[in-house]
Parts: sequence; structure tokens; C-alpha cells
Amino acid sequence: MSKKKKDKTRFSLKDRFRYWFDNRMTGGSLVLIRILIIASILLAVIIAALIILFRFNEEGETASVFWDSIATVINAWMPSFEDGSPGYVILMSVTAIAGVLFTSVLIGIITSAIEEKIDNLKRGNSMVLEKGHIIILGFSPGEYTLIRQLILASSGKPARIVVAEDMDREEIEQDLKDNLEIPKNVRIICRTVDITDPVSLEKCSIETCRTVIISPTDDMRTIKSVLAVSTLLKEKNVSGIRVNAIISKNEYRFPPSLAKDNNILTLQTNNIMAKMVAHSCTQTGLSEAFREIFNFEGSEFYLSDIPESAGLTFGELMIRLDGAVPVGILRKDKVTINPPSDLRILETDRILVFSDDNDSAKLKSGSLSDMAGTTVVSSGLSEDLTDTVIIGHNETLPVILQELPENISHVYLAGQKTTEEEREELQKAADERNLTLNYYRGNPRSEKVLRELSKMAQHIVILSDHDGDPEKADMDAVFLLLNLRDIRKRFGLSFNITMEMQKEHNQKLVGSGDHTDFLVASSMSSLILSQISESPELMDVFRELLSNEGNELYLKNAGSMGLTGSFTVRELRHAMYENNCVMLGCLDSEKHGRFNLPLEETVELSEDDELIVLGEC
Repeated sequence: MSKKKKDKTRFSLKDRFRYWFDNRMTGGSLVLIRILIIASILLAVIIAALIILFRFNEEGETASVFWDSIATVINAWMPSFEDGSPGYVILMSVTAIAGVLFTSVLIGIITSAIEEKIDNLKRGNSMVLEKGHIIILGFSPGEYTLIRQLILASSGKPARIVVAEDMDREEIEQDLKDNLEIPKNVRIICRTVDITDPVSLEKCSIETCRTVIISPTDDMRTIKSVLAVSTLLKEKNVSGIRVNAIISKNEYRFPPSLAKDNNILTLQTNNIMAKMVAHSCTQTGLSEAFREIFNFEGSEFYLSDIPESAGLTFGELMIRLDGAVPVGILRKDKVTINPPSDLRILETDRILVFSDDNDSAKLKSGSLSDMAGTTVVSSGLSEDLTDTVIIGHNETLPVILQELPENISHVYLAGQKTTEEEREELQKAADERNLTLNYYRGNPRSEKVLRELSKMAQHIVILSDHDGDPEKADMDAVFLLLNLRDIRKRFGLSFNITMEMQKEHNQKLVGSGDHTDFLVASSMSSLILSQISESPELMDVFRELLSNEGNELYLKNAGSMGLTGSFTVRELRHAMYENNCVMLGCLDSEKHGRFNLPLEETVELSEDDELIVLGEC
């Protein structure tokens, strides 16, 4: 029995050769070409040996027979009757026929290899050989803010941006060409990469890049990508490369020690968006101010060296600096925003400015004694109590309730699907702010319910569902917006709308203006990411502006402050700074904003105009 079983497991020579041949066939084009060359030479040698053995080479030398055999295989040349004896002609004909087959196979192998290489290049599988480049991990068609901002940040200087995603390279390149104006100084290199796999990420040359940006995506994929980059950098023994990422939910935040050890900068966007929603709901146009601050178009923050400012107080600098708005001071590696007016500037200090360029600040003559006539009557925030309707629910609602302006006293919640525990948390947040909280039980998708909600409050907030599909959540919000706009127009109502969205391409479907503020998570996240990637030294500044403490962005009504009429920008800066605020720009009644105005320009302010300020007021 054992002998029979042993016989069954025996393999024939044919089977072994076929197994060997199959393994060699999977070795790639070079292996196949090597096998073909060896087989051709062996055939030529065998044919030549047969000719010599049977003495078919009556007049030829032995060496010439071998050469003729090899040449016939290569050229696939058929011999004629005059070339030799019948045996010689027959064997050389066999060699020529074999040569035709070998040549055909060789051409096929080479053609397939070239096609495979071209296909790999199209798919973006080749190595990136760049230094000092920016790597963006993750790409979504329709989301171009991040790349657009990095192009603007290049300011005409040569820049290389590598975009990596698990998509065909051609598809990414075509999408970018169709939707972005890419200047000659910027080269965008696209690669097909699994951004969560360290091995796949190697082709991006992360160890030689300037910075890595994880494009806004879902939190789990972002975390995997950050960890994959950190793993690869540790394997390469490379340090100093900053990894920038946006995490939406607080429960997925990186531990500070891990972030520090791996040079990772992360921000929790949901809380940031909640704060922006809360402040924008009663200050129409504030979302545009947020975008201006984090946008490379127009003015942004810089740390500038202004040697001639040494010895001045910050109050004097405020009324003398033209081409830039002084916002704070960097001293001993710490930035102080909106410092006291009498703070004396030292030679070693750097000035935090809000300007178009890093070198646009110019110091002009002026004295604080000339500014005594311009005063502010009030803080600029309306003292009249007002009500707000919030439609929808997500985990940031408690933060929104805590951050609502002081003049909001009553909040109606509609479309809420909350547990008892969530209601307790909301009530606790409302109690901390002395808000009256009421739940409206009607379905906000009904026109009748929307009409009733529209008449309840002066401000309506539409929240996005963070747990569902972003596209569906955005379209649900768009549906509510369109109906609210229709109701406002038909019934002559005057409420304003603040709408939270997740994808920037969906916001383009419904336009802007018309007393509507849009806060788009992906767009705002991209703006913030581009800023911290280009100016990591300003991270503490951005954290303060986006936190619940310290200096924040506000709109101050000119009429309520007694600032109607004609004023120079110098006078307005001084008046607002005396009120503990830094004036960045102004907003007219049509909600068109202007920032970093020339110091001597005269501004006409009406009752409905607003000043865009930074402060703790």
C-alpha cells in the first residue's frame, strides 16, 4: 500500500518541466527574453552540430557553420538550393522557421513590456525623485481649496506638489487640469498610492519632502495615514518633517506626547466649525472674515522684522504702520495677540502683522496725541435680546450653545433625535449660558413647520449630520435652505441663515449672499491646513483664534458704536484699539469686505456698516 501511495505522488519529467517553465514565465519580461535568447542559441548550436556531424557542410568551415546557424535564427533567412546539400538546406530551413517564431515571440515580449511600463506610468506607480516638495495625501474630486491655496502660497516661486491617492494618476491629473489654473512655476505630480500603507507611500519620497499634509477625509483614514507616514519616517530614520492633519471628532484626537514625538500637528475641526457657526449666526458676513484670515488671497498673518519699530509702544505702532495691521508681538518664542497699548517694543521682538506680503509694512509718522478726538460709544454688540432656531443635530451642538453671543436668550431646537443623556448635556450647556431651551416637535421638512419656525426667531442655523453620508447630509441642508429662502421672500421676513456644510462643491450649487452665511467643513479645513503647513510658527496664533479662550473675530456695528460718518483708517484703528480690539477691515451693508486698508484712506461708515475686529470683547 505504501509503495502505491508513493507512486501516486511521483511526478513525471514532463510535469516537472512544465512546472519549471510556468514559474519562469511569471518572472517578468527580462526572464522571458533571457529564456528566449538561450533557447535560440541552443537551437543554433544543435543545428550546426548536426550539419557538422552528418557532413552537410561540404565546403564550409566549422566556425562558419555555427555563425550561419546563429545568423539564420536571428534573421529568419530561408536558404536556397544553391547554398549547399539538401540536408544543409533542410536543417537551415528548420532554423529559419524557428527564427521566425523566436523573433515574433521576442517582439511580442518587448511590446508587452513597453505597454506594461507605459501603463504603470499612467497609473502613477513610478518613484518621485524630488526634494523639498509638498506631499498631499488624499484627494477628492470637487475639493480643490487646499491645492489652490498652496499654489497661491508659492507666490511665483518654483514649487513641487505631490498629490497621492488610490485613484488612477490620469484621472487625478485631468481633474486638476479641468478645475485649477496651474502656473508655470508650480508642478503638480500625481501618484497612485494607498495612503494608509507605509510601503506604498515610499514612492512619494516622504523622507526628502518639506511637509506632509493629510487632506481632509474621514477620521479613521486620516489617523491611519498619519501613522503610516510616522512609521515610514522612523524606518528611514528621518526627523524634522512636519505632518499636518485635520481630525473632526474629539474622541479621535492624537495624544499630545505622540504628536510631539512624531512632529504631528492636528486640529479638531468640528469644535472649530461649531464656534464659527455660533458666532456667525448673529453676525452675517463673519464667515467671509474667517475665510479671509485663512486664505492666501489678499491678506494673511506674517511674523515680520520691523527694526524701526523698536522703542515704540504698541499703541503708537497701531497708528503708524501702513500696508499692514499690527496684531501682536513675538517675544521669547511666545506670541501675544492684541497686547496692551503701553507695551514697549524691543529690538529683538518680531511683529505679528496682517498684510498682503511679509515685507509690505511701512512705518509712517504720527502721534497718539493727534488721536484724542475719535472715541467709541459702545462695544458694538447689540444689547437687544434675540432668539435663534437650530435645525438638525450633531455632536457639536453643546459647543454651539456655549458659544452663542450674549444677546441670544432663547433657542428652539427642531429636527432633534436625541437620547436622554444627550438632552441632559444640552440642558447643562444651556444653563451655563443662561439660555432658555425649547424642543420643537414638528418635522422641519414640512413647509408649515418651516413657516412657524421662521416666525419664531431672527436667526436660523442649519446643522449638518456628521454621522451620515456627507453628500446626503449636504443635500438635506440645501433642501432646507431653498425652502427657507422661499418662505422669507414670500412672507417678507428678515431672518438670516447660517448653514453648515461638509463639501465645498455642494455650496456652489446654492450661491452666497442673501443674508446667508456658509461654513463648509472641507473648505475651512483646507484653508487652515494650508496656513499651518506654510507657517507652522504661527500655530499658537491659529489655536487662540480658533479656541474658546483669548482673542476672537467679531463684527462691530458702526452705528451702535457712534462711528458713522467720515474717518481715516488711522482714526478707526485707534478708536477700536482703545476699545481693546484690533481692526482688520470693514464690511459694508451689502456684506462686501475690505481688509488691511491704507492708513490714510478715508472711510465713509453708515449705520449698517460693520468693522471686522480681533479682540476679547
